Amino acid sequence: MLSPKDSPLGKQLEQYVCVRITRLDNIDVGLFEHDRNNAIYFYALNADEQIYLRYGGRDSASAETYLQTDSLVLALKQGLELHRRYLAGDLPKVPRAKALMPREIPLLVKRTFDNHQCVECHLVQDYQNMHRELDGTLDPLTHLYKSPDIKTLGIFLDVPQGLLVREAKGAAIAGGLQAGDRITALDGTPVYTFGDLQYRYDNVNRQAERIELTVERAAKPVKLTIDLPTRWWWTDLRFRQSSVDPRLYFEDKPLTAEDKKRLGLNPEGFASEVKYVSDFAKVMGAHELKLGDVVFGVDGVETDRLAHTAELYLKLRTRVGAEVTLDVLRGGQRIKMPLKSSRMSFRK
Repeated sequence: MLSPKDSPLGKQLEQYVCVRITRLDNIDVGLFEHDRNNAIYFYALNADEQIYLRYGGRDSASAETYLQTDSLVLALKQGLELHRRYLAGDLPKVPRAKALMPREIPLLVKRTFDNHQCVECHLVQDYQNMHRELDGTLDPLTHLYKSPDIKTLGIFLDVPQGLLVREAKGAAIAGGLQAGDRITALDGTPVYTFGDLQYRYDNVNRQAERIELTVERAAKPVKLTIDLPTRWWWTDLRFRQSSVDPRLYFEDKPLTAEDKKRLGLNPEGFASEVKYVSDFAKVMGAHELKLGDVVFGVDGVETDRLAHTAELYLKLRTRVGAEVTLDVLRGGQRIKMPLKSSRMSFRK
């Protein structure tokens, strides 16, 4: 780290053995498990490979939303306190994660190691997903829609102060969360940083209907139950370098109930209006959608228990390269339109 030794950050770092990992060739990615589309990620752990806390995380708006010097200093202080507790026997050991070395991922070996290329974080996650795609275990809700945004719950943090709540809205305020609360646990597991919170939240079962937050309020622990809103797991995928995410080259917005009724469409359906069409749609021969088109069906299917737009239905229910037929309403006329998704191509 380049922080001056006499700075608050430098003084904390002086108490750590700092290791910078720039490539993952011989790193146990099973132990260091996180969403690998983060720009930067820190672990505070001891020689027994007990992870005290994580620091990092992001949202779709920016890689730096939750990265801030003051919060890093706070995290490092917490890490030292946890280490003191561990040495005193006051912090129980947790089971070590199962080891996984990058060379155990065949596609990563074939396309990266064998080509003498750098093993980067996002490549590990991407090739793991490609194997899941091949063996039929890929779950888009879990493996594509990583790191759900806590702002969807209505949780807004005072970022320099770590897990101090600046503002609560929506589901969070309905569950009793208040500005000034400090989040200390999710579903009974302690969290010390936003990185911890996002990691634990990402591991919540996508079928869950609620979570339990423990907060510190007026120096006392308070347990809160937060009901998870519909599609709480949804995140913007555009910044992710994911080969298993079907590239559709259009974006849409759900129709209102009134719009569906006016157009004579299924009131429970995922009918949606096209709001953006990429120039690549024509280049890739993906489809011939236009702005204002309403997509109300895919291969004759008009409803889905999870999707509220045609775009989301395609992301959840079709595989990369799938050829389907869209039911489209254009200018009052119902037409059939072929669509073929593409696989993202990027440097491997």
